[in-house]
Amino acid sequence: MVVRDISNDQPSSSGTPTSPRLPTVQGRPVAPSSVPGGARNSSKPPANRRSTRTGGRARSSRSSAVVLYGIRLLILGVGVGVIVGSLLSAWDPATRATAGSSQAGFFPSSPTRTQPTVSSPIVSTPVELKLGEELTALKTEVQALTAQNSGLTAGVFFVDLDTGAYIDLNGDSTFSAASMIKVPILVAFLQDVDAGKIRLDEMLTMRPDLIGSGSGVIQYRTPGTQFTALEIATKMIVISDNTATNMLIDRLGGIAALNQRFQSWGLTGTLVYNLLPDLEGTNVTRPKELATLMFRVSQGDLLSIRSRDRMLDIMRRTETDTLLPRGLDDNATISHKTGDIGSMVGDVGVIDAPNGKRYVAVAMVKRPHNDSRAQEMIRRISRAAYQAYNPPVAPAKPVRSPSL
Repeated sequence: MVVRDISNDQPSSSGTPTSPRLPTVQGRPVAPSSVPGGARNSSKPPANRRSTRTGGRARSSRSSAVVLYGIRLLILGVGVGVIVGSLLSAWDPATRATAGSSQAGFFPSSPTRTQPTVSSPIVSTPVELKLGEELTALKTEVQALTAQNSGLTAGVFFVDLDTGAYIDLNGDSTFSAASMIKVPILVAFLQDVDAGKIRLDEMLTMRPDLIGSGSGVIQYRTPGTQFTALEIATKMIVISDNTATNMLIDRLGGIAALNQRFQSWGLTGTLVYNLLPDLEGTNVTRPKELATLMFRVSQGDLLSIRSRDRMLDIMRRTETDTLLPRGLDDNATISHKTGDIGSMVGDVGVIDAPNGKRYVAVAMVKRPHNDSRAQEMIRRISRAAYQAYNPPVAPAKPVRSPSL
């Protein structure tokens, strides 16, 4: 029996049968015994070959359907996400505020960068000055001092920061501020430092129109000389430099802007009308308002803790110490600022007594021109208040040991 290839089962053109070819599997010749069915293979392809091809096409179709179905689900999911995101954006007020910067939707074309934030001004509920018991004995002593000095009018406000114990004598009366106006100016300056509006190392230029005579040394420098903002603020307090004060007033937006700031703090009677030196005494304030300002700063209001500490440190270095400091013991500390013009002399400060007591002191005296009795009155008032807030401790009696 002759085994023939099913694809070449025809005689040659010469009529002589050609030599038989071995059957092939996947293009390779194989022995007849290895072919299923041997020589019984017919000219029709096996049925399982057709079904194999048909099954491959079916599996391919199913795979395509699955991929297509997944793509449709992805498109549907993205669409639903966009719709939900749009609805949330429209509903959330915070998102509406920045809608213009989020038009890229869920797939921004560029990475979002976090912008540096600038610290905002201290915004808090104002610390209210709650007064406790009035120190009537101290007030009577101060009234006696004023009665002994005719022609002098004292404005006094002292308050204990812990208990609220206070003395008020003409605290709501208006006095010429002189250089004491530099205290609220310093608070305004440090507020803008906290808000990032002014840098401590920012350079300020001394202009000829800002030069003020009287106290200070900057006035003798060449116009156009530059100083750091911190140096200017420090000289304004420590040596009461008038030119430095005028430079800060200018940097803070001018007189009108400062007065508006003072009003926002509740200082309705504290106003700047002229640059320094204000020898006529047109710039005004009230003893209770200055005391309330120092109380709020000391309690952590209006300024950050860092700026509060910086302010008290600058005021601790005030060189003129002939008024409130003269009524204190050597182991007490004071951060203060004086004011002295012909018609008024005064001092405002925060005092730390050795017993841990901290109190705010404001003493202002209207006087005949350059009457030196006003300075002595403030020194005596300061001493009386210090003894009231820091009473002397009686020495302990020695304990006798029992005799043997």
